[in-house]
Amino acid sequence: QVQLVESGGGLVQAGGSLALSCAASGRAFGTYIMAWFRRAPGKEREFVAAITWSGSSTYYADSVKGRFTVSRDNAENTVYLQMNSLKPEDTAVYYCAANDRGVVATSGNLYDYWGQGTQVTVSS
Repeated sequence: QVQLVESGGGLVQAGGSLALSCAASGRAFGTYIMAWFRRAPGKEREFVAAITWSGSSTYYADSVKGRFTVSRDNAENTVYLQMNSLKPEDTAVYYCAANDRGVVATSGNLYDYWGQGTQVTVSS
C-alpha cells in the first residue's frame, strides 16, 4: 500500500516554470513505477510522464517532451516533475500515480495508487 501526496502546484505565467513533488508513504517505494497524469477542465485524464523504479528510464508524452523532466529520490520516497516553458494548455490538475506491476504504462487504468492532485494554472 502506498499513499501519495502532491505539492508544488500554483499559478504561473506562460514561459515560466514550476516544480511538482509527490511524497510517498508506505512500503517498498523503490519498487514502484511512478507516473504523472493530468486532467484539464472538460478533458480526459492524460499521461504526462513516467519513471522506472531505478530512475534509469523515463517516458514522456509528446506534448511535454523537452519541457518537462521526471525524476525520483528513493531515499526520500519522492518523485518530482520539473516543468519548464509552461504553456496555457498545460493548465490542469496534476496527479501522481504508482503501480507495482513492473510495467511502465500510459494508461491510468494500470496504476493502483493515486494522489489527490495539485492544480497548475498557466496564464497567457
